[in-house]
Amino acid sequence: MKKTLLLSLLLCLGISFAQAQIQTPEQFLGYKPGDRFTPHHRMVDYFEHVAANNPNVKLIQYGETNEKRPLIIAILSSAENMANLEQIRTDNLKRAGLMDGTPSTSIPINWMSFNVHGNESVGMEAAISSFHTLADPTNSTSQEWLKNQVVIIDPAINPDGRDRYAMWYNQKMNTTLQPDLQSMEHSEPWPGGRANHYLFDLNRDWAWQVQVESQARLKMYQQWMPQLHLDFHEQGINNPFYMAPAAEPLHEQLTAWQHEFQDIFGKNTAKYFDEMGRFYFTKERFDLLYPSYGDTYPMYNGAIGMTIEQGGGGQAGIGGFNAVGDTVTLSYRIEGHYTAAMSATEMTSAHADKLLAEFAKYYDENSSNPKGQYKSFVIKGESNPAQVAKLLELLDKNGIRYGKAGSKSGLKGFAYQTGKSGSFSTSDEDVVVSAYQPKSVLAQVFFEPNPQLNDSITYDITSWSLPYAYGVEAYALESRLDPAGAYESPEFTPNSIGKTPVAYIANWQGTRAAAFLTSLFNEGIRVKYPEFPFKTEGKSFPAGTLLITKGDNKYVADFDKKVTDAANKFGIELATTMTGYMEEGKDFGSPNIREIKAPKVALIGGQGTSSLGFGEVWHFFEQELNYPLSNLEMNNMGRYDLSKYDVIILPATWGGGLSKPAMDKVMDWVKAGGNLIAIDGALNLFANKEGFALKTFDSDEEKKAAEKESEEIAKAERLEPYQEGERLAISGGTEGSIYQVDMDVTHPLGYGTGGKYYTLKNSSSHYAYMDNGGNAGKILSNDSYRTGYIGYKIKSKMGGTLAIGSERQGRGNIIYFVDNPIFRGFWESGKLVLSNAIFMVGQ
Repeated sequence: MKKTLLLSLLLCLGISFAQAQIQTPEQFLGYKPGDRFTPHHRMVDYFEHVAANNPNVKLIQYGETNEKRPLIIAILSSAENMANLEQIRTDNLKRAGLMDGTPSTSIPINWMSFNVHGNESVGMEAAISSFHTLADPTNSTSQEWLKNQVVIIDPAINPDGRDRYAMWYNQKMNTTLQPDLQSMEHSEPWPGGRANHYLFDLNRDWAWQVQVESQARLKMYQQWMPQLHLDFHEQGINNPFYMAPAAEPLHEQLTAWQHEFQDIFGKNTAKYFDEMGRFYFTKERFDLLYPSYGDTYPMYNGAIGMTIEQGGGGQAGIGGFNAVGDTVTLSYRIEGHYTAAMSATEMTSAHADKLLAEFAKYYDENSSNPKGQYKSFVIKGESNPAQVAKLLELLDKNGIRYGKAGSKSGLKGFAYQTGKSGSFSTSDEDVVVSAYQPKSVLAQVFFEPNPQLNDSITYDITSWSLPYAYGVEAYALESRLDPAGAYESPEFTPNSIGKTPVAYIANWQGTRAAAFLTSLFNEGIRVKYPEFPFKTEGKSFPAGTLLITKGDNKYVADFDKKVTDAANKFGIELATTMTGYMEEGKDFGSPNIREIKAPKVALIGGQGTSSLGFGEVWHFFEQELNYPLSNLEMNNMGRYDLSKYDVIILPATWGGGLSKPAMDKVMDWVKAGGNLIAIDGALNLFANKEGFALKTFDSDEEKKAAEKESEEIAKAERLEPYQEGERLAISGGTEGSIYQVDMDVTHPLGYGTGGKYYTLKNSSSHYAYMDNGGNAGKILSNDSYRTGYIGYKIKSKMGGTLAIGSERQGRGNIIYFVDNPIFRGFWESGKLVLSNAIFMVGQ
C-alpha cells in the first residue's frame, strides 16, 4: 500500500509512468501541484476535463456563490456502480428511513470536502491530486477501492474566499521561494481569505444554513446522506498534522461505531505517516460538540465525520519557515491531505459492509429507541408567529419532522423560558417535534436545554438551543409525545385593496417585519410608530407597531397597492382603522406618534474590526433587509464626511480601535444627532472612559471588592499544577452561555420582544446599569442563567448587569449591545432588537 500511495502521488505531481487519456494535473495546468496556487476556475476546468474523458465520473454543479463562482461535486465509482448510481442513492435514503422501501444495493458513500476556509489553501490543491488518482483508470488500487463505494469530492466549499486568498498570494509571491514569514506574501490583509463573500465562517454554518453555499450544499447532502464525511483544513504553520480520533468533549449521542471507525481511520493513516517520517497528533483540540461543523453535523446525521488538519495555513503560502526552521511547503502539505484522503478511501472499501450496517442501525434506533434524555419538544402556538415560522423553516432545511401537538393536558416538561420544570397543556396550534424519527439525534441536539459537557475545554460555543435562539415559548419532555397529525402553519390570507383606511397597521414581530419596513422605505412610503400601546375599533396594539397612514402618503402613487403588495410579499397581515381617534392610547396626531425616518446607514470595517462581526451585519442588510449600506474603513474614519449618515454600526474591534482624531470626529457626529451602535468588543472604546455612562462596576467599593477577590483567586492558583493552566484560564470566561434578558417594552430597543430576550454570551464582559442612560435590556439576577458553559469566576458577576442599553450624547445616542445580537446569522431573535436600534431609537 505504501508504494501504491507514493506512486499515485508522484503521478499527481506530474511524473507520468503511463500515458492515459486523462491528463495529470501538471500536464493540464502547466505547473506541478505545489508550485503555485490554482485559481478556482482552472480547477473547474480540470474537473470538467477528467469528467469528459472518464465515463465513471459525474460532475454536478449544485449551486453558485455570491460572486457567481460555480459550486461543484464530482462523483466517482466503478462502472457497475455508476450505471446503478440513482438506485444506490435512493437505497441509502431508504436505509435511513427517509424514503420508503428496502435497499437492494450495498454501496457506502464516502464524501470528502475541501477548502471550507479559503486561506487554508492546500485543500483545493489536494482535492485535484486526490481526484486524479481516483479517476485514473490505470490506477488498479484506486479502481479496486471504487468497487466498494461511491466517492463524492467537493473540491472547494468556499470558492470566493479561496480565490480572495490565492489571487492575492499569487500577486505577492516571489519568483524564488521565500520562506521568511516577515515577507509580505506571508501576511494577509484584512479580512483574509478564511471566510466567504459575506465574511461568514462556513465551517460554523452547516446546521444553520445562513449562507448560499451552505444552503446549496446541504440540499445536495440530504439527497445522499453519506456514511463518511472528511472535512479538510489547515492549522498553524508550527503544528504538524491532526486527524481523528477527535478530542473531548464528545457528545453523548455519538455511537460506539462512530468512535471506533475514527480510530480505525486514525491508525491506518498514522501507519503511512510513520513510514514517511511525518509527525501528527490525535485526540486533542478538535472536539465533537457544536453541531454546525463539517464533522459534527455529519456525525449527528449518522455518518462518520472527521476533521483533517494539515499544519501550514495562509501564513505558509507556497513555503514558509516553521518555528524549528524547517520549510513547510505547499507540496508537503498536499502530500499530507492526499494521504489522508486515500487512507479514508481504503478504509471505506475495507469496512463497507460494517459502515452500512451501523448506519442502518443508527437510523433504526433513532426512530424506535432514541437515547437522549428528552423525547419530545413542544413549541407553543402563542409564541411570536414570525419567529415560529423561521424556526420551522430551519427544521425543514435539516429534514427534521414535526406535527401538530393536539389537545393534551397534564403534561410535564422543562420550560425553556423559566429554566424550570412545569406543567402545561397543548393545542392544535402547538408544534411537537418527536425524537422518534430518523433525524432524532439532530433534533435532540438542536433542542437540548443543556448539552452535557464531559470536558469544559471546547473549541467553540457550548449552547445553541433553538427556543432561545428564536425566542419562542417551548417545553422539553422526557416522555414520548407523538404528533396528532400534520402541522399546518397558520394560513396567510393575502391582503386585498379596499377603501383606503386612515392607517394600515402591522405588528412589529421579527425580521420579516423589518424587511417589510425597508421595502416601504424603498417605495418612498412614510411609516410611523406609537410610543404607547393603543386600541382602535376594538383591536389592541403594543408600542412600536408600524403605522402607514393615508395622510402621510397622499402623494404616493398607487399607495394602497404598494403597501398591500409589500405586506403580501413578506407574509404580513395588515390591520386597518378608519379613524385616527383612539379608544385607548394616543391619537394618530399626537406628538407621541413618531415618524420612522429612513436612515442612511454605514458599517465600519477594515483592519482592527472583527471581519466576522462586520460580515454578519453586511449580510443582514443586503440579504435580509434589502436595505442600502455604506461600508467604511476604520482607518479612514477621520477623513470621512459623517454627516451623510444617520446611523453608524461598529462591530467588535481589537487593538486600539478608532484613533483619537477619528473617535473625536465620531463623537461630534453623535452629538449632532447621529446614532452609533456599538456591538460586543466595540464597547471597550467607551467603557470606563470619562464622559460615558458605561461602567464595569457600579461603585468604587464594588470595584475594589472584585479586585480583592481576583487577587485571592490568583494567589490560590499559584500552587496549582502547571498543566492545569488552560483549565484555570477558561474558568474566567464563557463559551456560549445563554441568559434571559428582561426587556423594557417602553424603550424603543424593547419593541416587539414581549419583555424577554435571550442573549448568547461569548465573552466575560459585564457592565453595571447606567446611571444616565436607558437600561433597555437587563440580566436581573444570577437566576437569569439558562445554559452553556460559563466559568465560576464570572458566573456570579453576571446578575444585575446591562445587556442592551443606550445613552444620550447631545442630540444623538450610543446604543450598546454587550453581546452580538445576530451571532453567525442564526441568533434569530436578536435581529429584531438590532432592527430596533437601527430604525426606532432616536426617531
